[in-house]
Amino acid sequence: MTHSLDVITYGEAMAMFVAIDTGPLSEVAHFTKRAAGAELNVATGLARLGFKVGWMSRVGADSFGQFVRSVLAQEGIDARCVQTDTRYPTGFQLKSKNDDGSDPTVEYFRRGSAASHLSVDDFKRDYVLGARHLHLSGVAPAISATSRELAFMLARAMREAGRTVTFDPNLRPTLWGSEAEMVHTLNELARFADWVLPGVNEGRILTGSDDPATIARFYLERGARGVIVKLGAQGAYFATQAGECGHVKAQPVEHVVDTVGAGDGFAVGVVSALLEGRTLHEAVARGNRIGALAVQVIGDSEGLPTRAQLDALEAEDATQARATA
Repeated sequence: MTHSLDVITYGEAMAMFVAIDTGPLSEVAHFTKRAAGAELNVATGLARLGFKVGWMSRVGADSFGQFVRSVLAQEGIDARCVQTDTRYPTGFQLKSKNDDGSDPTVEYFRRGSAASHLSVDDFKRDYVLGARHLHLSGVAPAISATSRELAFMLARAMREAGRTVTFDPNLRPTLWGSEAEMVHTLNELARFADWVLPGVNEGRILTGSDDPATIARFYLERGARGVIVKLGAQGAYFATQAGECGHVKAQPVEHVVDTVGAGDGFAVGVVSALLEGRTLHEAVARGNRIGALAVQVIGDSEGLPTRAQLDALEAEDATQARATA
């Protein structure tokens, strides 16, 4: 079957104002404007690698919404299913600048945003099923009950049509009514995924264990083909229904600049490699590689490589591996 898109995802994009100077947000006078959003980061990364990517969302009829659309166009992301909602605004956020590698402070202004009104009415079957892969994160289902319904509709439709699905839990506890609701909902959504990509700390909350093998087994027993557990500086652990398992070392990073977006970069690496038919070990290694690139720059997507840049890095890795073999 011929697909018009390689990947489809959906979620909220916001204007993001990143502090130019370090210090508390209340004291920062100057910011740089960028676009932000977990699912948008993944869409951006995959588009830069040459994949045909569609992104579903709603933006307001405002300057922030126009800015988001300009970013989509610049990155070559298909925006046919991005609606302009004249009733509600585009969300935005403020992010601090840290120089010690710690997580920055992020303040969100997204309540009642246009994207929070995403619903099953935004589901366009022909468009969605024109993609061969769906990537979901736990952020979009958290922004509203109606967006949550859309997430499940997308996952069911793609699974029933024989497409593949990846799911990154990407926990946002403050967006949920309770931790119990978050855990139950995201674990139910994970049942539709071929590949589940939790971080080890997320796994502890979602499964009650911080042991990578136990976290993986939890999702494998619920139908996942494979699970990749992100371990931060320790790399990643993977396991599959077929009994394959292993650990892939992290890419060394001399100086961490901004930790936000590392998980999205990891997803870009894994999804791109799996769609190319690479081995699971290669997919995890690429995830580690792009995640490492993401933390070395300010901004959520600025570190995501182009195809030429990634090819050069992977060729360098292969040369080094041969030299040490």
